[in-house]
Amino acid sequence: MRVLVTGAAGFVGYAVGRRLAAAGHEVDGLVRRPDARLPDGVRPVHGDLLDPGGLPRGPYDGVCHLAALTRVRESFAEPLRFFAANVQGTVNLLRAVGGTRVVYASTAAVYGTPDRQPIPETEGTAPTSPYGASKLAAEQAVRFHARTGEIGAVVLRTFNVAGSVDGRPDPDETRLIPKALAVAAGRAPHLEINGDGAAVREYLHVDDLAAAHVSALEAVRPGEDRVYNVGSGAGAAVHEVVAAVREVTGRPVPTLSRPPRPEPPVLLCDATAITGGLGWRPARSSLPEIIAGSWDALTRADG
Repeated sequence: MRVLVTGAAGFVGYAVGRRLAAAGHEVDGLVRRPDARLPDGVRPVHGDLLDPGGLPRGPYDGVCHLAALTRVRESFAEPLRFFAANVQGTVNLLRAVGGTRVVYASTAAVYGTPDRQPIPETEGTAPTSPYGASKLAAEQAVRFHARTGEIGAVVLRTFNVAGSVDGRPDPDETRLIPKALAVAAGRAPHLEINGDGAAVREYLHVDDLAAAHVSALEAVRPGEDRVYNVGSGAGAAVHEVVAAVREVTGRPVPTLSRPPRPEPPVLLCDATAITGGLGWRPARSSLPEIIAGSWDALTRADG
């Protein structure tokens, strides 16, 4: 298939393009910067989702749409910017490139903070941030468009993504594992923890997420409208992640406990549907493997 990947130079988009090229697909990667690094086998095309006139027109057999604004706290300060990028950008893309198959990279943030754990796709959506609300609105645009028969669509709701491919660490140090590794590397003095660090989250290797995108793209047909959670289902408390970073790196990770702020005690993925529907299972998402690969990439990048 000829496939367009948006956000192709990003942490997840790079991994998806890499997997698609390895699977034998002809891959174009939509980027805004001419110097963006892409995987071998991915051809750069330049454009901006907020500039419809400059978007590639295809024809494409499939689209993996990963370009988005993703930082939750920033979304509270700039909600209109997030809705413009995540919703209007998605609409512009669908109008420009068509494509018989679309895989949309969404987020578990659309669920908000449900009591039911692990979270299945049947859980009601109740986003608590502009980021989550914008991703849900974009999901709905994709899914309603699929119901016209113009495309087939798979929405992948991802939990916490981590790890590394091709020596590329996650650059977002607002996330727990990159921040803890930065502290271990001496690039930050300490890791701030909310309360006692007992909150439980799960972590999915970016390469496992990329494999899910390839499986979804190859499986969906025009008129179909599917939604899958993508996650490992294996939870770890914040203090357990910190201990694992210390173990893997052999370095101290000083922590600073902040007064507790309200947060869900547990957020875990029920991935039963994608396992049954696509035969997908995480292969690289153990916490030690995620941390070891990320640490290796970080230390190589630091020279």
